[in-house]
Amino acid sequence: MTPAPRRPAAKAPASAIPQVSWRRPQPAPIVLVSGPEEVCAERAIAGIRAYLRAEDPSLEVSDVRADDYEAGTLLALTSPSLFGEPRLVRVAGVEKCSDAFLAEALAYLENPQDGATVILRHTGASVRGKKLLDAIRAGAGRGIEIACPAITKDDERVDFARGEFAAAEKKITPNALRVLVAAFASDVTELAAACQQLIADVPGEITEEIVEKYYGGRVEVTAFAVADFAIAGNLSQALATLRHALSSGVDPVPMVAAIAMKMRGIARVAGSDQSDQALAARWNMKDWQVRRARGEARGWSNLSLGLAIQAAARADAEVKGASRDPIFALERLVTVIATRAPYGWDPHTRRTAL
Repeated sequence: MTPAPRRPAAKAPASAIPQVSWRRPQPAPIVLVSGPEEVCAERAIAGIRAYLRAEDPSLEVSDVRADDYEAGTLLALTSPSLFGEPRLVRVAGVEKCSDAFLAEALAYLENPQDGATVILRHTGASVRGKKLLDAIRAGAGRGIEIACPAITKDDERVDFARGEFAAAEKKITPNALRVLVAAFASDVTELAAACQQLIADVPGEITEEIVEKYYGGRVEVTAFAVADFAIAGNLSQALATLRHALSSGVDPVPMVAAIAMKMRGIARVAGSDQSDQALAARWNMKDWQVRRARGEARGWSNLSLGLAIQAAARADAEVKGASRDPIFALERLVTVIATRAPYGWDPHTRRTAL
């Protein structure tokens, strides 16, 4: 029996309220800060507080937990005081809100208090509070939404870091940006802190050398440095950098992963006559990443590239337990890349020594 065709998933209704960037937050009677990326949410909430405090230094700021809520708190904190100071109420944990909070928040949307700004933080970790979110997005409470979606892809992290420097009107070279993002690929909060440190410490343009000076001890930066030397054919420098990293306690597994990623980037663009933009779209890369990979692809043949990719796959298995000597596996990989030949290849006899 032929199965019935699946119905397309229903799309979420479009929000009827303004969508505001977390980099340019602004107050409203109700501000829904949604999404899991905490560093962006923190920036948005801090930005609204700074905006309101600049308008009136007498701003009253209160914090409430929606999951540990005492009845009557929201109305008490938003009601005008004797002297009529503006009020900011920051509500955390809306994705875990109690029944009491949900009921009072829905009622509050019908009559927001003048001079009060209520920020509702919902991480999206659960569907709890969906009725409240739907009401806000439908226009109840004259609210706005600041979306903070998860930053998980390489291009999203690059865009985030580039935005940090652009917001500070600070110049950073493309290579420096690449190395910085690689160094903090697993933690956006750490990436944000690193950006702010460079912005505060470096008076002029931020270069790759500066980033390596600050964060060269991180395994990702070291791995890219080793890969760059090897791809350039500088075997002695690549091995020296590798051995220094390993003597400092760097784990071989992420080292191989970073080097393999570099080689895959070169393989994707090598020999292609497509434009940088087309290749970037095809492989989810940035234009500058494509241009760099194309530059690095010069001098590589299909044979030598295939050899390097195979060496990377072998090294990946060996550093994960297939070999008793992961350090030798790494050194062999670097040697294959730098020489563009099988390990131990003797050009005179045209045979491998091992």
